Amino acid sequence: MSEKYKVIDSTVPTFITITIVDWVDLLVRPIYCNILDESLNYCIKEKGLSVHAYVYMTSHIHLIVTAFDGELQNVIRDFKKFTSKKLIEAIKEHPESRREWLLRKFSFEAQKTGRATNYKLWKDGFHPVLLNTLEKIEQRVNYIHYNPVEAEIVFHERDYVNSSYRNYEEDNTVFCNVNVEPLW
Repeated sequence: MSEKYKVIDSTVPTFITITIVDWVDLLVRPIYCNILDESLNYCIKEKGLSVHAYVYMTSHIHLIVTAFDGELQNVIRDFKKFTSKKLIEAIKEHPESRREWLLRKFSFEAQKTGRATNYKLWKDGFHPVLLNTLEKIEQRVNYIHYNPVEAEIVFHERDYVNSSYRNYEEDNTVFCNVNVEPLW
């Protein structure tokens, strides 16, 4: 990993983007998003990850995270490795009209890089941006939550299920599926 994309201080809120190879629209079924929910919650409980904001778009996820017990890049590496395997299993085991195409695509990506054995689902890296001011934090939290509106998936942030917006909304008693620690 180049110096450009290394996290210098894992305890500072960091904006990251994890992208599916070639921006494939995979995260369109609840089963796939449930795998991400469970995996993030595992990383929170077992690996010292704190998730402050997130959104799952169809081809990528945005997160604002910190890691107090370990290096963020190691937690994200493990998250990507585990979710890649679980998502491929889900593609194989659950109804998926694009199954053959998806598996061929992810197999081709693995062969192209020569590093992955069978399938490569996630792009390399995660492009961390340290959020070391309140202004940067507010801008990125708002960006994350507005992403589904900008993509014309929903009309209002609160209507998008796969995001932490509800945890930031005042007087909301229905929270998201990931154990989020809001920044305000």
